[in-house]
Amino acid sequence: MYPLTIGLAIETKELWEEVQSTLQELPVRVMIEQHEVGELPEFLEKIERMRPDVLLIDVTKLRDPLEHVIGRLKATSCEPMVIALHTSAEPELILGAVRAGAHEFLHPPLSNSLRQALERRSIERSKNRERLRQKGKVMGFVSAKGGCGATTVACHIAAELGRQGKHVLLADLDLEAGIVRFLMKTKSPYSVMDALNNLHRLDQNYWSALISNGMPGLEIITAPEMLASKSQPKQDQLQNMLSFIRSQYEFSIVDLGRSLSPMTMSALEEIDETYLVTTLDVPALHQAKQIVQTLREAGYGQNRVHLVLNRMPQRLDVTPEELEKMMSLPVFATLPNDYPSLYDSYSEGTLLPPNGKLAKQLGRMAEKLAGITEEKTKRKFSLFS
Repeated sequence: MYPLTIGLAIETKELWEEVQSTLQELPVRVMIEQHEVGELPEFLEKIERMRPDVLLIDVTKLRDPLEHVIGRLKATSCEPMVIALHTSAEPELILGAVRAGAHEFLHPPLSNSLRQALERRSIERSKNRERLRQKGKVMGFVSAKGGCGATTVACHIAAELGRQGKHVLLADLDLEAGIVRFLMKTKSPYSVMDALNNLHRLDQNYWSALISNGMPGLEIITAPEMLASKSQPKQDQLQNMLSFIRSQYEFSIVDLGRSLSPMTMSALEEIDETYLVTTLDVPALHQAKQIVQTLREAGYGQNRVHLVLNRMPQRLDVTPEELEKMMSLPVFATLPNDYPSLYDSYSEGTLLPPNGKLAKQLGRMAEKLAGITEEKTKRKFSLFS
């Protein structure tokens, strides 16, 4: 069963106890828990802010007309599944609730009927998620430790994909460093926190006001200028934003910062592939191995984690094969050490010129990541078929 978020407004003790007993056995998280709807505008505002998948509403003692309450609940931007609860099966109430748009009208005993209703919603959400995954890919970039270069790699990969004709977003979720704003010279005063705090307004028009662009095919949303914000995003906020950007872009490149923060872990459900960037110094390799193990234990499939070796020296003390064995992970890409070129480029406020050794390797990595290499190979061989 796909996990669901739940909102409760249940005044009747009998209904409250039976709902709580049933939910304890299911993979759900209760986000709103109150004993009555209360003032409808305040309740609607809470729904817009918390965005639950399902609302369980006790319609036994509503202050406002049933049709009005359910109609307003259905009209919220998160479009929750509305389940009306009552102590008995009164035909007029059932008909009124269904006409108003309630998905279900349930009465005791609740256990089986509520479980079945939530399972139907779970299947629907799972199918919607799969449809979204077919629209676009979300790629996360994380450094094994500070200074391994994940941000630099992410910026160049995003720019290269845009140059290749892809519709790309570069998003900075590193709320502690937020270096994308500097590297990409973005001017927008808005950030990912504006999107996360205004999910109820998040549509194409609002999103267009938040992003920066300036490179072909590439749009950027940065971390806030005031870093280390006390207001850390919740898991549902992150997942809803990432789900939205998946529907807008062919590729979304997300800078996750260094190591695995709680925020990074909560975002992983919406991230298709994670690129772990490490250098060959012993502390970085140790931390990289720890990250791979943590992701594996968290159920994040090994085929979704890709190892990127950055700042490779010309002479290696270990072979890539030995590193793969040590990390229990194949090497996706190796990038040469070209610090002087990076220093010159960033001093001039630009990315690497395309003719350098590092830039060429980053270009090849971008093509491999996006499957462009495979597309070119297929086109080449199709000439002779």
